[in-house]
Amino acid sequence: MKPKQFGKAAMLTVVLLALFIGGWEWYWRSKGYETLFDDSDALWADKRAMVYDAPDKSTVFIGSSRIKFDLDIPTWEKITGDKAVQLAMVGSSPLPALYDLGNDEKFGGKLVIDVTEPLFFSNAPPFNKTPKENIEYYKKRTPTQRFSFEVNHFLESNFVFLNREYLSTNALLGKLPLTRRPGVFVFPDFPEPFDRSYFSRQSFMADEFVKDTNLQKQMQANWAMLGEAAKRMPPASAKDLETMFTSAKDAIDKIRSRGGQVLFVRTPSSGPMGEGEKMGFPRDRFWDKLLAVTKTEGVHFADYAETAHFICPEWSHLSPADAITYTKLLIRQLEQKGWVFPHKTATANQSSTSKL
Repeated sequence: MKPKQFGKAAMLTVVLLALFIGGWEWYWRSKGYETLFDDSDALWADKRAMVYDAPDKSTVFIGSSRIKFDLDIPTWEKITGDKAVQLAMVGSSPLPALYDLGNDEKFGGKLVIDVTEPLFFSNAPPFNKTPKENIEYYKKRTPTQRFSFEVNHFLESNFVFLNREYLSTNALLGKLPLTRRPGVFVFPDFPEPFDRSYFSRQSFMADEFVKDTNLQKQMQANWAMLGEAAKRMPPASAKDLETMFTSAKDAIDKIRSRGGQVLFVRTPSSGPMGEGEKMGFPRDRFWDKLLAVTKTEGVHFADYAETAHFICPEWSHLSPADAITYTKLLIRQLEQKGWVFPHKTATANQSSTSKL
């Protein structure tokens, strides 16, 4: 083949590739998808590096998926003037992250710890797996990995089809229905509109999920199934809980010794899940004891008339609209506990204290 023919072949290949990519991108955008981000270990590590911002200019959040949904980051940052560093992890205990921050001599900022009882008060290995992997990735990430992350961020910001969590081949294959077999646990299929992520790592429900009660019932059934599976895990013993409380206190004391502030928060749950958590984890043995042993303030949604009424569409997480309202109320509750946001504007102060 002559050089001129090679050039034509190359040009044709580029055109066909561009048409394919453009068509694939158009297809997914026509389905209502927008640019989203994979909640990967690389994204978590990117946020973990931000905990060293000046303590009077940022607040770090750790926990599980509830605080990822329930904290509306734009609202938080607009009102408080504080940057929100979201380090919570789906389906995980916040304790590994707490221990990591406690042992980090450079961290002495504000820390909010979200408590979801079945995840927090458990020694089940699955609840610690993702935190340990993310922390290890952060500590060992290389310059090449950091560069790759920046390139991926640029591409994911412009192309919908690159979302690996929902639109990759593995993700699409994962949506194929699998027949349940006795003795084999098959992780339930989460409706895709239920959990989407921004680059800030804030999770949110798509409008489709908020409006579709069938999707909400599907998630409710999933929570019920996972709840039954969790019952087969050995519960934390009294000795395990004492160790957990003591270890948490040790980490919190280290953060405070460096000038940091720490507070526990219990975000809303409702319906059968909320009732089940209330019965399975009596406050006097778990929440109240956690605060007493660690000598730490806590904000429990049920203790405030303004937040006790929230109804979660699928029993466990707030809708985007309610997350905005809840975030405003949480800021007010933190201020009642003595937290100060030096960069809060007069306009924002009026907004957060007005009747909602």
